[in-house]
Amino acid sequence: MSGLLRRLFAPRWQHPDPEVRRQAIARLDPAHASQLAHLERLATDADPGVRREALARLEDPQRLLALRQQRGETPELRERLAGLLSGRAGELDLPARIALVEALDDTALAERIALEGDNQQLRLAALARLDDEDMLIRQACENGIAAVRQAAAARVESEAGLQRLIQGARRDRQVMRQARERLQRRRADAASLAEARERREALLGKLETLGHATWEPMFGARFRHLMREWASLSDLPDAEQERRYQEACLRCRKTLSDHEAHEQAQDAAERRREDADQAREALIDALEESLDGLHHGERLADQDIASLRAQKQLLATRWQALSEQHLADEALRQRYDAALADFARIVEARERLDERAEAIEHALRDGDDERLAELVEGCDWPDDLPPSPLLQRAGWRLADEAGDEAEPDDLEARLTRVGDDLDRLQRLLDNGAFKGANRLHQSLRQQVDHLPEARRGEPAARLKRLGARLAELRDWRGFVAGPKRTQLCEAIQALAEDEELDDAELDRRHRRLVKEWRDLGDAAANREQSTAFRAASDRIHERLREWRTHQDRQRQANLTARQTLCDQLEHLLDQPAAAADPDALREIRDRARQQWRRLSPVPRAESEAIGRRFGRIRHALQALIEKRAGEIAEAKRGLIEEARRLRDGDQPPKRRAEQAKALQRRWRELGRAPKGEEQALWRDFRHLCDEIFAQRDADRSDQAQRNRARLDAMQALIDRLDAWQPVRSDDTVPLDEALQEAAALEPLPAGRRGEGMRRRWSGIVRARRDRLSRLALAEVVERWRRARPLLEAHLEADAAAQDGDDAREVPAPDELPAALRKAHDTRNAARRDPPPAAEVEERLARLRVHLALLAGDTSHRQDDPLRLAIQVERLNETLGHTPSRVEELRGVLIELLATGPVSPTLWEREVGELDHTLESLTRLPPP
Repeated sequence: MSGLLRRLFAPRWQHPDPEVRRQAIARLDPAHASQLAHLERLATDADPGVRREALARLEDPQRLLALRQQRGETPELRERLAGLLSGRAGELDLPARIALVEALDDTALAERIALEGDNQQLRLAALARLDDEDMLIRQACENGIAAVRQAAAARVESEAGLQRLIQGARRDRQVMRQARERLQRRRADAASLAEARERREALLGKLETLGHATWEPMFGARFRHLMREWASLSDLPDAEQERRYQEACLRCRKTLSDHEAHEQAQDAAERRREDADQAREALIDALEESLDGLHHGERLADQDIASLRAQKQLLATRWQALSEQHLADEALRQRYDAALADFARIVEARERLDERAEAIEHALRDGDDERLAELVEGCDWPDDLPPSPLLQRAGWRLADEAGDEAEPDDLEARLTRVGDDLDRLQRLLDNGAFKGANRLHQSLRQQVDHLPEARRGEPAARLKRLGARLAELRDWRGFVAGPKRTQLCEAIQALAEDEELDDAELDRRHRRLVKEWRDLGDAAANREQSTAFRAASDRIHERLREWRTHQDRQRQANLTARQTLCDQLEHLLDQPAAAADPDALREIRDRARQQWRRLSPVPRAESEAIGRRFGRIRHALQALIEKRAGEIAEAKRGLIEEARRLRDGDQPPKRRAEQAKALQRRWRELGRAPKGEEQALWRDFRHLCDEIFAQRDADRSDQAQRNRARLDAMQALIDRLDAWQPVRSDDTVPLDEALQEAAALEPLPAGRRGEGMRRRWSGIVRARRDRLSRLALAEVVERWRRARPLLEAHLEADAAAQDGDDAREVPAPDELPAALRKAHDTRNAARRDPPPAAEVEERLARLRVHLALLAGDTSHRQDDPLRLAIQVERLNETLGHTPSRVEELRGVLIELLATGPVSPTLWEREVGELDHTLESLTRLPPP
């Protein structure tokens, strides 16, 4: 009841009946806010008529836009908005409508306003809200204002859009012309970009080829030229081109830097070789100069021999270090061997003299001239060497005893030597060198005693004065040496009483104290101190007796081990292996040196002899190492020459690379040359091998590029043949040319792409040949159709003859081919003497089945026996020659014309199937 009352007293605009609500709209005033709200509510009513009437009373587009956003959009609301904004309805001024359109976010509404707006500015404002290219093209083609059409056309950018604009803008030639010009400019720009890209691709190809090539004198110039060409191009490269350019530049710069490093390494190796040769020459010059000084001196003293030995040891060590880097040339080697031989001769003479020195001293002291002469002769002193002081004294003694008068020149020389020695004695006294002065004084006393009495006065007087100075120096040393002797006595007594020291330290300190005591000589010597020092020393000796016994046994064991080591090395040198590895020999040398150092000390009496023996062995071993290293270096130079000839040869790069690998295996098997030379040789060999492998890589890259080019050419040929469709059966020239091009491109590179191209090419060629065959069949069928009136005439004549009329001759056309003319005559003759109807029917059925076989139609199962018989007949008739489908079709059609007479009933039964088969034969495959 309450619901009914509400419906009875509710406002009319809320009435359930739409017609009542629609009539109530006319009573609502939009000027009142409450009634305006009722109108807005009715604008979204469920009934379309109510919505339409309510929207007709609303004229504020902004409120309608807000209403659409709040309550959704309806077709009537969209239509009202379009009318108000375009100016077809309402009285809203133009600036307000333009402002609303500029803020519009509905592209469909904006498109409609652009088409229907009552003002050009309004349409342009609506057009500005469109972004879709299809909408812009519709505006450019369909808008009624030229400025709007042109503005819309100006915003079409894509090539496809410009093409559609050219085809659709028939109303505005200016729009069409501008679109065509823009499309042409776009295509020209694209062509220009493609041309620039091709130029960049060509430059990139040259750069990449250059990056894989080996260095040659024009490499740097070509690289700089290509870089300038790249920089001169006006367009900008894409990211991929820039990446490839940078990679190619890096490879080219690496080739240049590798070559520069190789050249610098060669220069450095040459400089090191020159420095080593200069150092060797300086060492040999120094040794030769020392030897020459010994030969031209007056006497050969002990210090001269010691100095020469030290110099030789230093030279040998330095020579070995230099030989580890570079081998000496033959001239320097011969000079070095000659200097060593001269040194060995001097040392051996000195050793013979040392062995007989004590006996010579006894003979001189005892006056045993015969024994003295025998000992001097046994020394076998070289004639080109000056005598030692001992030999000189022995010579003077023997000369005096023989009564030989000295020649004047010899006497003057002896006087000169005495004067020089007196001067040297004076210098030694001035310097306070007591020991040297004392030895020289004793020698001068003997020399002066052997001078003639007449010439002895002045030297003897001077010697006496210098002897007095020597006595003063001896007294002064005694004054200084007194406290030192007291200190040494106290020190050795304290050392003898020290029980905490180990034996080695006790022996070391004891030796030091004894040496200092001996260095004092006879200065400030007294019996009590000497006795006390000797007693303390004897206690220490007694304490160290067992330790020294052990040391002696150890020295003897070391000596035995050293002798064994020398024996082993000499056996190795006596029978060297023909292919001894220098590295193994170097290891033997270094281990022998280390073992020699560990086998120390040895007995003093044998140390010098065993040391000289080991020195000779080490020198011979080093010579063997240098010889084998030189042979290996020479062999590796030969490998380098082989690699150079291989690099410059004309063999295939792959074969050269395989041979280079074989050379590398031979290089590793050879061993190592001298250290510095090995590195230089390896750099040269590796550089040549790198060039050979770079040529192989460049050839692979070129082969890959040629393969890509061949595949691209084959792809272009496939696309061209795929796009070509023959229109006549004799149109075979393009196919033959394509087959020749394909044969020239064969064989294609192996791979998925090449295999796919072969399959596609075979399919396309098969399809084109099938199309040509079908075209030939279609042409035969077309010629048959032109002869169809003749067949129709024969059928009419056959029907008339079967109806009882006389058999009439069908005239032949003027331009009838010979084969058809013969069939035509056969048909006329058959009408005069007709065969049995069953035979005609069978022949016609065979022709129908034969045509079906040519068309590939096997759908009629009842014709299988006849089809099999025809196939057997075809096989028997075509032995040795297989006719084409065109020849078979031509023969079947000729036989069809010759078969008769045919009744209308039989023809009606067969003609449909025959026409269908002929139609299937002429149906071309889709292009």
